[in-house]
Amino acid sequence: MPSAAAPIISSVQKLVLYETRARYFLVGSNNAETKYRVLKIDRTEPKDLVIIDDRHVYTQQEVRELLGRLDLGNRTKMGQKGSSGLFRAVSAFGVVGFVRFLEGYYIVLITKRRKMADIGGHAIYKVEDTNMIYIPNDSVRVTHPDEARYLRIFQNVDLSSNFYFSYSYDLSHSLQYNLTVLRMPLEMLKSETTQNRQESFDIFEDEGLITQGGSGVFGICSEPYMKYVWNGELLDIIKNTVHRDWLLYIIHGFCGQSKLLIYGRPVYVTLIARRSSKFAGTRFLKRGANCEGDVANEVETEQILCDASVMSFTAGSYSSYVQVRGSVPLYWSQDISTMMPKPPITLDQADPFAHVAALHFDQMFQRFGSPIIILNLVKEREKRKHERILSEELVAAVTYLNQFLPPEHTIVYIPWDMAKYTKSKLCNVLDRLNVIAESVVKKTGFFVNRPDSYCSILRPDEKWNELGGCVIPTGRLQTGILRTNCVDCLDRTNTAQFMVGKCALAYQLYSLGLIDKPNLQFDTDAVRLFEELYEDHGDTLSLQYGGSQLVHRVKTYRKIAPWTQHSKDIMQTLSRYYSNAFSDADRQDSINLFLGVFHPTEGKPHLWELPTDFYLHHKNTMRLLPTRRSYTYWWTPEVIKHLPLPYDEVICAVNLKKLIVKKFHKYEEEIDIHNEFFRPYELSSFDDTFCLAMTSSARDFMPKTVGIDPSPFTVRKPDETGKSVLGNKSNREEAVLQRKTAASAPPPPSEEAVSSSSEDDSGTDREEEGSVSQRSTPVKMTDAGDSAKVTENVVQPMKELYGINLSDGLSEEDFSIYSRFVQLGQSQHKQDKNSQQPCSRCSDGVIKLTPISAFSQDNIYEVQPPRVDRKSTEIFQAHIQASQGIMQPLGKEDSAMYREYIRNRYL
Repeated sequence: MPSAAAPIISSVQKLVLYETRARYFLVGSNNAETKYRVLKIDRTEPKDLVIIDDRHVYTQQEVRELLGRLDLGNRTKMGQKGSSGLFRAVSAFGVVGFVRFLEGYYIVLITKRRKMADIGGHAIYKVEDTNMIYIPNDSVRVTHPDEARYLRIFQNVDLSSNFYFSYSYDLSHSLQYNLTVLRMPLEMLKSETTQNRQESFDIFEDEGLITQGGSGVFGICSEPYMKYVWNGELLDIIKNTVHRDWLLYIIHGFCGQSKLLIYGRPVYVTLIARRSSKFAGTRFLKRGANCEGDVANEVETEQILCDASVMSFTAGSYSSYVQVRGSVPLYWSQDISTMMPKPPITLDQADPFAHVAALHFDQMFQRFGSPIIILNLVKEREKRKHERILSEELVAAVTYLNQFLPPEHTIVYIPWDMAKYTKSKLCNVLDRLNVIAESVVKKTGFFVNRPDSYCSILRPDEKWNELGGCVIPTGRLQTGILRTNCVDCLDRTNTAQFMVGKCALAYQLYSLGLIDKPNLQFDTDAVRLFEELYEDHGDTLSLQYGGSQLVHRVKTYRKIAPWTQHSKDIMQTLSRYYSNAFSDADRQDSINLFLGVFHPTEGKPHLWELPTDFYLHHKNTMRLLPTRRSYTYWWTPEVIKHLPLPYDEVICAVNLKKLIVKKFHKYEEEIDIHNEFFRPYELSSFDDTFCLAMTSSARDFMPKTVGIDPSPFTVRKPDETGKSVLGNKSNREEAVLQRKTAASAPPPPSEEAVSSSSEDDSGTDREEEGSVSQRSTPVKMTDAGDSAKVTENVVQPMKELYGINLSDGLSEEDFSIYSRFVQLGQSQHKQDKNSQQPCSRCSDGVIKLTPISAFSQDNIYEVQPPRVDRKSTEIFQAHIQASQGIMQPLGKEDSAMYREYIRNRYL
């Protein structure tokens, strides 16, 4: 029985498409190119897709022989070497899917990728370029006049813009779910081994798996959460025909990763946003919810913190926190035919029993557990009723639904008029948001895959003991979710999510033993790094839904934004208005076609002929749906039974059916994440390494002046950051010019003027409050004399640079302190050799991590290298001798291999 489980790594990562007149042959291999699979695609069918997967795993030699036979068999004349019968069409890294409009099928391939993040050795890639290839050959093609127009509409969805995938990590699920799944089958297997195999469910891919002898590792693969998969419809036609390794699921949203360096210890901060593919669309064309409870602009944002010094899901330290944004779950819309910047809000359907809100919150209970906390940032005080319509309806819906829920699982509703507080000159918006964030994180908790560290047990914090969630022997689970919304779920929502994420980040750092108190302050390198990550996240999501970048940022609400930000806000507002008025309709058609909401059919109206897509997204308008749910018992009984835990993570028969468990040898490439990450079979260079190009707190944020505390948790002045003080000459001169200009410039416009053109103001409820704006963090203005300090000579004496003169000898006091430190270290890591096992490694040479601290929960590890066999030693010695000019004589095997190579290559 194996002691650990591992995710299954897809064995189709490199693809080559070969072409003949009658077929396409898609050859896929793993990264090491040791295992191959082949798909045969028929090109003689004009409108049908015929794909054959023989499910056989080929070796490299077998694939070469197969392609050689295909080349020989498809030549025009037997024995003719001049014309090849098999053409290499394109190389790729994955299959996005297959699509058909009015003619034949197309295949969409990923031809370029870029690594964006790394989680526990699992690489996350961004789609950089794709290729769309028509499958039927010209002799059987049946042309249609509207095919080209559908093709242009489909390609209007830019697959090279913010689409992500991974070969080994399920991006559609959270880190908490993925790590819970790795433990789930093991618990089930221990109880099921003695029972009969004839159960109500079968999660094993191979027959008789449990009865196989020998040691091994269980590889686990789970079904993706299709709500966040964007090519599910494109892969649906081949899902039951081909092996699962051919199915590469992609998500849409955002992915960013930065490195927080804490005195040399690397900590990766990752931000992943998953945009829902249900009821997806653009700003004014998709509002509210559809009849199935899916809301517009629904995005699940997850922040992951991991200690990068140990790359392992089992031995490493990982933590995550998840929150959601989404439109108000009601039937509402805005009429854009009036060409107004802010069209009036109208409620389309009466829903007195909150049916659509009930479906939406039932989905959230199933995925996230309880409590569900709603942070509603919509305006509540307006002279002309606009946003307040949504607030009143949402309060009524939540009040109605809470009547029938158990008291301990009721939906928590927090209304807060953020726009009103922004205009007030006596209130600090972020201070109030920080109070809300603290209460939210205490209720939901967060996920961490290790128990509390020993230092937190010795020095417990009051806030830590009040933390919610679920505490388990292996760590903590997040139970419940924060759901934030305003009208557009863009500017205000992103700032609120940043404040909640900042609060959760402090708890995550504390849980990993990296800070002594769960508090983070503004103007530290860590928060600046996190703020930049969240602003990139907000800009990306705003471009996808609203057509422009964020209008209001965190600096705007802190009231420290530079005076030049006002003109940028106006340009972003104009860009958003132009996109909503002139290009959103075409983008909506492209999304409907890409996601399979609309299927072109001969004899029916075309996509561009439809007056509205309302009937496509609301299925109850096209056909009678099954019986409606009860108005009082509006939840799923199984979901409520397991609260506060999310039902999707509970060990039950329904969830076990979603898993594929297969037994592998411990060295199989499908589960060897070490070889997958480091790739010892490839020649790699440091310049191409992803971690070197990652944003780093030490390189990009920490000032390089002498005597500065290198801790990323030290509060620094706004003009002390590495991005303004360091950099090239032009950046320095620009920073000096900015400071000189800011010192002589008039004060920045008031927040009321800035927000008058954004989503945070309706233009009818301006109020005069207070007299003087109180900045939360003052900006230090400098004069022209600072330029001399910036451009001074970087060559400094050794004592000024290091604080001591290294050429001087140590004093007796310093030497005694160092000797005492060495003695303490030796006594701490001293081990009794007699009590150790005769061999600390397994007999087969597996590397083991040995703790060198007395505290097993939070320690560091020493690694003992495996033994090198005699043959490897001889090869290495021959390599050394060859570098000295001493060549080894060729053996019979080497000579035969060389002759075979020459015969195959040139004869």
